[in-house]
Parts: sequence; C-alpha cells; structure tokens
Amino acid sequence: MSYDLKGTIKVINDTQKISDSFSKREFVVVDSSGKYEQTIKLQFVQDNCSKLDAFNIGDSVNVSFNLNGREWTSPKDGSVNYFNSLDAWKIEPTDVQTQNEDDGLPDFLQD
Repeated sequence: MSYDLKGTIKVINDTQKISDSFSKREFVVVDSSGKYEQTIKLQFVQDNCSKLDAFNIGDSVNVSFNLNGREWTSPKDGSVNYFNSLDAWKIEPTDVQTQNEDDGLPDFLQD
C-alpha cells in the first residue's frame, strides 16, 4: 500500500547496517495538517538510504512510502509478535519554486 505524507523533517539518523544484506536509515517527519500534530518515524532501506543526504532538519518535504507489516515468531518461546514499518521510497522538497516562477518570464521565453 502506497501513501504520501507532507510535513517537516524533525530527525535524520545515520544509516544503520543491520546485517550484511540489510541497511536502513530512519527519519522523523512532523505532520501539522490535522487537529493534532503527528510525529511519524519512517525509514529508507538499502540503496535508498542516501536519498536523505540532500535534506536537513527543518526542511518541508513530501514523502511517498509503503506500509508494510509482518509476523515474527520468537525462537525462544514460540510467542508471536507483529511489526509494522513505513518504508519510504521517494522524498521531495515541498517549498521549492520552479525557475519559471522565480524569474516571472513566460515559458516560451525560457532558454
């Protein structure tokens, strides 16, 4: 399932190498669009971790992400637990104007 989130970056963590074949980079976005502010932790995984390099805390962004869920059974006692993750796959700034808007020239006069 794919979703979009608009908000402001509050936290950007370093990339974590979980195993030889898996790495992730967590970040937090604050969504103030509703009645109550929401602080949401997301993650980029694998090659997508570097997508956060172009962003800073305080940047306004639009994040596209998938909601993933999985079941895990403990090898120690057989108990079952459930986990969710918000796996981002795209991040864009939301407050950047295009060059055409900045210079006030019509499109046909652009180089």
